[in-house]
Amino acid sequence: MSAPAVPAARIRSQARFETMTLLRNGEQLLVAVVLPAMALVGLTVSQSPSLGPGRRVDLAAAGVLALAVVSTAFTGQAISTGFDRRYGVLRYLGVSPLGRSGLLAGKVLAVLAVLAVQVFALGALALALGWRPVLGGLLPALITLVLGAGAFVALALLLAGTIRAEAVLALANLVWVLLLGLGLLVPTAVLPGVLARGTPYLPSGALGDALRAALVHGQWPWSQWLVLVAWGAVGGWVVSRVFRWAA
Repeated sequence: MSAPAVPAARIRSQARFETMTLLRNGEQLLVAVVLPAMALVGLTVSQSPSLGPGRRVDLAAAGVLALAVVSTAFTGQAISTGFDRRYGVLRYLGVSPLGRSGLLAGKVLAVLAVLAVQVFALGALALALGWRPVLGGLLPALITLVLGAGAFVALALLLAGTIRAEAVLALANLVWVLLLGLGLLVPTAVLPGVLARGTPYLPSGALGDALRAALVHGQWPWSQWLVLVAWGAVGGWVVSRVFRWAA
């Protein structure tokens, strides 16, 4: 009789399953790749809304990569986890040899894998449109993507683990639409009045501004990283206390 799989192998297997589930889901692909690609083309060829100083294609590309993070780490994970919880999948996997920590680790790895596909696809399209990222900003941009994914996965689990799946579906898509103009595609500096002052402290504003700072200006966005880490840490702490594994 073969020995049981080690924890790392179980997590890899679960991550592979979660990744393929996300990539085979037509609605998820629409939100994760098709709509961000349409936004990239639209923002590049149009003159509205204002994206601030800099080459428009560079600013648009950074914003669309931020949108890709939210599409997969928040919207996709919230919906899939919400329905897994509704149908009892989370409850059974949580008491399996994989365990709850293994299940969550698999979900995080799946998000990063899908995000890598998004970055490749959207980055190729942006390069074809004339995007020229600052090479010195690639490393801080990568760090930003990981921190952003962590923060939004925590928020996705908070949503998916506390309300009904049908409500998760509606709210996750609504939040995705609202965040488009709250720092993801539109820089916080060009927002009007109170929005310009408050949006940088939202995870969407911190993520979008951090990617623009890295890829357009070659900067290391330390302040935005602190915001993302804070959202991820607080979100994860709340999830650990209120997440319900069964509907």
